[in-house]
Amino acid sequence: MAAEHAERGLVDRRRDILTVHARTLCELDRALHPHGLGASDFEVLDLLASGTAADGGPSFRVQEISERVHLSQSALSRLIGRLEKDGLVTRGMCAEDRRGVRVRVTPEGRELHGEVLPLQRAVLARMLTDGPRASGG
Repeated sequence: MAAEHAERGLVDRRRDILTVHARTLCELDRALHPHGLGASDFEVLDLLASGTAADGGPSFRVQEISERVHLSQSALSRLIGRLEKDGLVTRGMCAEDRRGVRVRVTPEGRELHGEVLPLQRAVLARMLTDGPRASGG
């Protein structure tokens, strides 16, 4: 009986985590939509604008990005394509591996990132500091 209770607690905890995640993504999407971005778009833009590539340079290999964001390779490729089409990032060949692709934030992307960063951080603060049930659950 104790084992079943412990197992039930794990299942409930997992569901709480998924609920907070889903609600937070929805709130992020709502806040960022007027700026032409979704939560995943911002996540990639944030990494490119404020992160440091493994080699310390200004551009990231797509593989590096995929290790840090929770998207499939094909979804990430489509997202990078959209950001490139919108002038927020550029893609180029990887000098050290011709099969690789590097992605770099553009000045326009950096500017948009700076505009929406406070919105994203405010959503995170609201959704993640109040607890999983505070926003309607």
